[in-house]
Amino acid sequence: MAIIVNLDVVMARRKMSAGELSERIGITPANLSILKNNKAKAIRFSTLEEICKALECQPGDILEYVKD
Repeated sequence: MAIIVNLDVVMARRKMSAGELSERIGITPANLSILKNNKAKAIRFSTLEEICKALECQPGDILEYVKD
């Protein structure tokens, strides 16, 4: 996969647990886990926006393109 999700890195920098983030952004812990573990095939812009608000970051802090 060429898009890497660095959500766990940003969460660690902000000292925020998965449970706290999922509660703040209104998604299930299971769906957050899918994102954190690079298993997601897509992400809604509304979800990305909520993540960025909660973690006070930019989308580029979370998503990274890596050539195959």
